[in-house]
Amino acid sequence: MDNIFGYPEFDRSGKKILTRTEGPFADTMMNITSYRMEKGESISLYSDSEESAALLIQGDVVFTWPDGSALASRENFLEQGAFCLHVAKGVKATVTAISQSEVLVQKTENDKEFECKLYTPQNCVEETFGQSQFDGKAQRTVRTFFDYHTAPYSNMVMGEIIVPQGGWSSYPPHQHPQPEVYYYRFHKPQGFGACFIGDEVRKIKDGSFCAVPGGLTHPQVNAPGYPMYYVWMIRHFDGNPWTDRIFDPEHAWLLQEP
Repeated sequence: MDNIFGYPEFDRSGKKILTRTEGPFADTMMNITSYRMEKGESISLYSDSEESAALLIQGDVVFTWPDGSALASRENFLEQGAFCLHVAKGVKATVTAISQSEVLVQKTENDKEFECKLYTPQNCVEETFGQSQFDGKAQRTVRTFFDYHTAPYSNMVMGEIIVPQGGWSSYPPHQHPQPEVYYYRFHKPQGFGACFIGDEVRKIKDGSFCAVPGGLTHPQVNAPGYPMYYVWMIRHFDGNPWTDRIFDPEHAWLLQEP
């Protein structure tokens, strides 16, 4: 399980590498990087072979793409909605920090061309799951920026989830053949939880991630007093995109519980 859980730090340039398509996390098929940006700094989303999605986790930035630009502000990732810019390969798009900010960038190879799209709190799909089950212990807010249903031209899925203190997520346990990556943040740096990948379990920390192999269940829980935020990112397989969750038969009976 050494290639499933990661606890990286930001380097001196403000870059935190989560996964790469070469190396220990190559099975994710994604290049995922978090940037801690100072005021005035910019990052380019341009790639001649990859599509990119840039998500503002916290701070103030300006997104710029060929047909437009937009100011995005987010002081609290637990309470405020998100901004995410999705661009195709060959597009010159940038993110510029107006204040100290964190921006997460997800990339993967994709030959298709498509129009840039900025997802905002006004046009992002937001759902509440689990509010009527398990005494509310698995209630969570799920935001989906884009998936196969809304962006079939993409080879990726990106969204984010907010879990109240002492709650469960990815529950009941489910799996899917496509790889998935979770990037975790807590409002307090000492926040923590636990992630179960198949029969293995590891501690969730602020700024850590897990790279879920296809075919393994991956429920998780966070400690009381520490609401949890995480970004979820899936890579479609060619000819077999992710479209739904496959619940573990052993626990499927929980779906019938009020």
